[in-house]
Amino acid sequence: MTTALFLTIIEAILPILVTLGLGYLAAWRRDFDSHQAGVLIRLVMLYALPLALLASILSTPRERVLSAGPLAGLILIAMLGVYVCLFSALRWGMKRKQGEAALISMTVTGPSVPFIGIPVLGQLFGPTSAVPISVASLIMNLCQIPLTLILMNHDQQRQQRQDDTHLSWQETVRELGGHLLHSCKEPVVWVPMLAFLLVLAGVHLPVPLKSSLQLLGHATGGTALFASGVVLCARQVRFSLPVGLMVLGRNILIPLGICALAFFWRLPSLTLQEGVLAMAMPSAAMNVILAMRYHMMEREIASVLFFGTISSIFTLAFFIWLTHS
Repeated sequence: MTTALFLTIIEAILPILVTLGLGYLAAWRRDFDSHQAGVLIRLVMLYALPLALLASILSTPRERVLSAGPLAGLILIAMLGVYVCLFSALRWGMKRKQGEAALISMTVTGPSVPFIGIPVLGQLFGPTSAVPISVASLIMNLCQIPLTLILMNHDQQRQQRQDDTHLSWQETVRELGGHLLHSCKEPVVWVPMLAFLLVLAGVHLPVPLKSSLQLLGHATGGTALFASGVVLCARQVRFSLPVGLMVLGRNILIPLGICALAFFWRLPSLTLQEGVLAMAMPSAAMNVILAMRYHMMEREIASVLFFGTISSIFTLAFFIWLTHS
């Protein structure tokens, strides 16, 4: 490993460790609690992250956006393709409850790209990092979250009825449409889509306006990591074999698979690096929120967030070395 690559890894990883530690310390000192962390996450998802993505995407060359198809394909396979396969194996192969299978699949395939991806990918790739971050955010908010909510809602309603009555396909489509419509109203969904359309139309962002958007947008990574540190301290965590397997799948197996696909397809090195490192992020804090909302596997999912985030300091360093060597 060269000195330059070692310094690159340190510059990308050290801010995560320090900011997570400060959030953990703040929760330990009772300066912040889970409710206040939720407010910070809401600030990030509704304002800071959309502004950061808007400024970054509009700073990305049009040619880079037009050539992002292979990168989007890699991320789609890693997040949605693996989700479907894993859910099918858990639900019908291992006979897990529908809600648990959906939550585990979301935990393993839903990376924290909008949170940890901002400081890591931004440090490594600059403004073009907005492309993988935006693609992953769109897939999560338009596909993974609505699908997981439908499956968990259906499982919960069936348990309340205490029978196996299935929703009709019309009710399922109506429920899916409602979740998709709600997702499309979220700024983290429609703002990147608008930004992509503006870039394709040749619209450029004036420097003064870019600076105005970035003032709050620059707070995205730090605020999200600080809030994640608070959540990690607030939840009781415990290591177990299922937790270890979920962390292994999320932090190591999926990015390794994406790396192998990129090599097999002979994709450009930049596409490989962005795809692998975007998918090497640990599990998203959203999964803990879903577990708490449905009172399902709360300790296990919080433990995946804790151990996955801590271990990602080492796994991210490994994948940065692997993709840059």
